[in-house]
Amino acid sequence: MKSTLLTTIILFLVQLTHAQRDYWQQRVEYTMDVKLNTTNHRMDGVQKLIYSNNSSDTLTKVYYHLYFNAFQPGSMMDVRSRNLPDPDRRVMDRISKLKEDEIGYQHILSLKQDGKDVSYKITGTVMEVTLAKPILPKTKTVFDLKFESQVPNQIRRSGRNNREGISYSMTQWYPKMAEYDFQGWHAYPYVAREFHSPWGDFDVKITIDPKFVIAGTGALQNPEQIGHGYEDAGVQVKRPTGDLTWHFKAKDVIDFAWAADPDYTHDIAKVPSGPELHFFYQKNEKTSETWKKMEEYAVNVFEYLNTHFGKYPFDRYSIIQGGDGGMEYPMCTLILGEGTLAGVSGTMAHEVAHSWYQMTLASNEGLHAWMDEGFTDFASSEAMASTLNETTPPHQGSYASYFSLINSGLQEPANQHSDHFNTNRAYGTMAYSMGAIFLEQLKYLIGEDLFYKGMRRYYNTWKMKHPEPNDFIRIMEKTSGLQLHWYLRYWINTTKRIDYSIGTLFEKDGNSLLDINRLGEFPMPIDLMITYKDGSKELFYIPMNELMGNKVADSKEIKRTVAEIWPWVNPTYTLKISRKVSDIESIEIDPSQRMADVNRKNNRVSLSEIKSYSDPTK
Repeated sequence: MKSTLLTTIILFLVQLTHAQRDYWQQRVEYTMDVKLNTTNHRMDGVQKLIYSNNSSDTLTKVYYHLYFNAFQPGSMMDVRSRNLPDPDRRVMDRISKLKEDEIGYQHILSLKQDGKDVSYKITGTVMEVTLAKPILPKTKTVFDLKFESQVPNQIRRSGRNNREGISYSMTQWYPKMAEYDFQGWHAYPYVAREFHSPWGDFDVKITIDPKFVIAGTGALQNPEQIGHGYEDAGVQVKRPTGDLTWHFKAKDVIDFAWAADPDYTHDIAKVPSGPELHFFYQKNEKTSETWKKMEEYAVNVFEYLNTHFGKYPFDRYSIIQGGDGGMEYPMCTLILGEGTLAGVSGTMAHEVAHSWYQMTLASNEGLHAWMDEGFTDFASSEAMASTLNETTPPHQGSYASYFSLINSGLQEPANQHSDHFNTNRAYGTMAYSMGAIFLEQLKYLIGEDLFYKGMRRYYNTWKMKHPEPNDFIRIMEKTSGLQLHWYLRYWINTTKRIDYSIGTLFEKDGNSLLDINRLGEFPMPIDLMITYKDGSKELFYIPMNELMGNKVADSKEIKRTVAEIWPWVNPTYTLKISRKVSDIESIEIDPSQRMADVNRKNNRVSLSEIKSYSDPTK
């Protein structure tokens, strides 16, 4: 009897365990000491990495990324760029033309695990390491690595001497441990696009010619030795002779980036609700006015994002002139500094918003770029619209880009690795535009108030972790009380399209009967606005059975009538309106235009058009 009871309890606990996601994440602790020779652009480095295996798996191998190796003729990035029908204009065939002293490389001089040599094999940008001893579950190991790198000519993100004259953009610059999670290793070759990294701490010392100013991830530990703008913060500078060693620390981040230039100006601004903002740029006639105004915008953007999406988790952030456009990193971004105020500010806002979507919510942007770029585009567009008091819908451009891609015939499912899209255009529209539309339509599905409540709940639940698509949609389901997985599957896994039209309108027994047609393969609940000749309006909400409920009304100012459910298998639906046809002025499907209907021309009819529908025999 006791044995049977014990067995039952064990089976119950096993079932309970399997019913929940067994979340865990690996952890890294880097200590690095590097010296950059600014004459030959070579760097010598020593790296100590404490690696925590928090999984239930025994690891016999680990993988490192060696990103600088991509900047060599014949690399995967080079070949891919030269064979795409629409290559990134910043790359094109430039890698193939690099000379020996212009290429990038990372040479591993030695690698030990817990004091013992390990064997490794380097293929392009990935190093496969066969361990001296397995890393058991819930244990740590220590890797000691020495490396030599050559900083490439600036091509994409990383490199030296970019087109605006910034000396060094040091991103993806060190041998970096690949991510291991419930899917296994994510040791993707560096082909061009996105990244995925374990959470950890960084203690980094960078020795460089004293005329250079360094900006980057983390907090400077020795400002009293540095100067270069830190005097403005009240620091008493005692600068040593010879090369300077800059010492940075950062906790709970997924990467470490920095930039260096002898001509940086360093400005500081404070966000009232936090953090402290640092600006590093070359001050000249092309930047001085735009950067000062952009600094004001940056404060506003942080305030907006803090309020609507969750509070930024660190006490500082740096906006740095460098790179080849804009790229996000923990606690900083590198952006091009010259250009119009709109261009510089828009890039700044986008990269800042990445501090929420990727640098705090570190989804796998290689596999789910729409959760990274799309959510970021959504948040930054709304933040800038608020900052500039714009009245134009902030996501209008995303919809236009999506519709244009469909018309081009190049659309692909969003749910694939970023590097494997057939065109840059398809990738860009999927990651940025479709990701932003995904959220704007979600606002349409569950209502605006619950949407923002859900976004903040998602942020606070999953910050400093690696959320998956299911994690996000479950938060929104719990917040709204509606079922939303069908929406996620349709939008991300397929290329099905939304297309509804207004059909026949006729009168029966003093009521109007309106047929609505679903022409596309993608079902949605419908908001339908009736404007009557007396000037009044009535919004009919037609739920879809997959939702298993109704959204809350966005507005209390307009009468809303909840109609019967429209089962998604039915291509047509008849709506009963308790008014005569002669009372109706116009009818419109989705007056907010948040639904990505591919043909909006058949979504609205006016009085004159309604007349042609009024006879059911026609």
